[in-house]
Amino acid sequence: MTIASSIIDYLNKSRVSYSVIAHAHSATSKQTVSKAHISPDKLAKAVILKDAKGYVMAVIPADKYVSLQSVSKRFGRTMVIAPESGFPQIFKDCEPGAIPPIGPAYGMETLLDDSLVGQPDIYFEAGDHEELIHMNGENFLLLLKRAQHGRFCE
Repeated sequence: MTIASSIIDYLNKSRVSYSVIAHAHSATSKQTVSKAHISPDKLAKAVILKDAKGYVMAVIPADKYVSLQSVSKRFGRTMVIAPESGFPQIFKDCEPGAIPPIGPAYGMETLLDDSLVGQPDIYFEAGDHEELIHMNGENFLLLLKRAQHGRFCE
């Protein structure tokens, strides 16, 4: 598989510059940072949450975990980690486990952890397990300009 078509469309529509970084196949974020030779705090990953209103994408650094207690307190919503069984309908153009952290490309409400704000460079899954998208941090924030911000990972 290559870059997810939803992501290519969204990047082109947003007119941001980016590059594609190929790496050996990886199954986890930890493997990705190792194989791509990047720092885990610069790899943004998506964690899909769910509540009574539906799905929400939390975007956090690869070396962190979402604190459901912090999310609930910060955003006034009681969320749980969503089961992956519902993902194929949403992320049809992605391989399982390689969801790009660009919720707006999928019409998904997005929460952005503030620890990614101010990073000079950001990398993220392109929709498969062998390519990353790399861009400067300002362009990444432009892609997520409507995301709600907060500190909700540990």
